[in-house]
Amino acid sequence: MYCVCKEHVELAIDKFVDEYEDAPDLVNLGEATFTAWEAPKRCEWCDGPAEILIV
Repeated sequence: MYCVCKEHVELAIDKFVDEYEDAPDLVNLGEATFTAWEAPKRCEWCDGPAEILIV
């Protein structure tokens, strides 16, 4: 699972596919709500806002 900015979506998809050998689902963090998990505010690879969840 990766929480990334729009700039790093392709990198996160590539890493996910390499690790799990399957296509990920992409979730827009601005439109989704979670009851038992709070999304990080920053991208895993830069200081930009986390906008996309790769699962």
